[in-house]
Amino acid sequence: MTASTPRRIHMHENDNVAIVVNDGGLPAGTVFADGLTLVEGVPQGHKVALVDLAQGDAVIRYNVTIGRAARAIPKGSWVSEQLLEMPPARELDNLPIATVKPAPLPPLEGYTFQGYRNEDGSVGTRNILAITTTVQCVSGVVDFAVKRIKAELLPRYPNVDDVVGLEHTYGCGVAIDAPNAMVPIRTLHNISKNPNFGGQAMVVSLGCEKLQPTRLFPKGSIPIRKADNTIADEAPVVCLQDNHHVGFMSMIDSIMQTAEQQLEVLNRRQRVTCPASDLVVGVQCGGSDAFSGVTANPAVGFATDLLVRAGATVMFSEVTEVRDGIDQLTSRAVNEEVAQAMIREMDWYDNYLKRGGVDRSANTTPGNKKGGLSNIVEKAMGSIVKSGSSPISGVLSPGEKLTTKGLIYAATPASDFICGTLQLAAGMNLHIFTTGRGTPYGLAEVPVIKVATRDDLARRWHDLMDVNAGRIATGEATIESVGWELFQLMLDVASGKKTWAEHWKLHNALVLFNPAPVT
Repeated sequence: MTASTPRRIHMHENDNVAIVVNDGGLPAGTVFADGLTLVEGVPQGHKVALVDLAQGDAVIRYNVTIGRAARAIPKGSWVSEQLLEMPPARELDNLPIATVKPAPLPPLEGYTFQGYRNEDGSVGTRNILAITTTVQCVSGVVDFAVKRIKAELLPRYPNVDDVVGLEHTYGCGVAIDAPNAMVPIRTLHNISKNPNFGGQAMVVSLGCEKLQPTRLFPKGSIPIRKADNTIADEAPVVCLQDNHHVGFMSMIDSIMQTAEQQLEVLNRRQRVTCPASDLVVGVQCGGSDAFSGVTANPAVGFATDLLVRAGATVMFSEVTEVRDGIDQLTSRAVNEEVAQAMIREMDWYDNYLKRGGVDRSANTTPGNKKGGLSNIVEKAMGSIVKSGSSPISGVLSPGEKLTTKGLIYAATPASDFICGTLQLAAGMNLHIFTTGRGTPYGLAEVPVIKVATRDDLARRWHDLMDVNAGRIATGEATIESVGWELFQLMLDVASGKKTWAEHWKLHNALVLFNPAPVT
């Protein structure tokens, strides 16, 4: 089959629409092998009607009603966003609870990677000095100090991969005692304890901010190993407003002196052989298109099942991108408690959006729609498949840290940056990110493997995408083969192989989720 041969993909035998595969789309008059003729041009990734649809008929993709026809749509027509009326969200009562009981798959044994074993049993895939900040005011100072640490100190500590400032836009001008203020505070606290930071932490504070270091790290909450190998029950703090700081360089010198002590400890760490069960992988999608649910996300889902079989932990997230498939998720819960926890998170977010005067439909972007995703229902069906088919064994609220293994639902907003930040707080040591439209997204704190959904994106962004899942759509590869490829790449990256985002040092800022008022 040549590249010019008209191709379409439909996901289920009950679907009455399919998406166009060919780069650049297909013009009116195109005839498929089975005789289906396009009555108008259809862009790549967009839907074509496989049957005549009357006004009000269900438009079905993934064997799910993604909308109703706003008017009659003849067979062979482009089923565009404007022709779909979005169905209401599924109610959160009378859901199937832990009804899916798949036969357990055989354990996947013998797979290892070279990681950094921490004293608490967690494993890092990188060895990084993180400098926590309590307030945005100190970000410029920390950035200046980090550049000097990298230039002057880091070369003396070859076992340390990097130095990062955990900078953010929180810490003051906020309702610090509001009930929901716990979300950003515990997020920052738990990020500072990420496995890639080796159990070490240091803090730069301004002094007058609402988020005081003692509130962020109560005494005994983050034991720190000192350069002399003793344990301190408090993280070292550099407070810029302290009286002994005279001039800007005094502040920088204090940060560098404290950092040097932390680098001494981190430099003693060595990579050791660790089982694949020590991986904690966060999966996410951004800049999604209609191919996301056809190529990249199913391949990630296959790799997710491999990881779970190997005893590892995988988190999937993004509340608005699973909300329309909540029945699929509650049915896969290991028990009623897990199912009810998912329902609780969906309900909380429904109310959060309502307070802001929007609903879940606010999720889809212009790029999503240009890539063929008409609405959030269609987008959600393609997003959920990243979770594979394993039972869901736990649920995390925003900012919480993992306590169990297996497949975990970590409730987060769908914002790429907030989701990544919250998965960092949960304890991920490796990040998988799929994209159809393309994004240079990356995180300084953890390696990010980027998976392209389409051949065209992988070709044009050849030095930004780590895996090309578009080969699935063209028939050059299968979901299973790309899933195995991704699984092996994860082990290599966890052992130190650099991703393209690391190669170019493309790092997005942390974005704390703050549902509490700003004063």
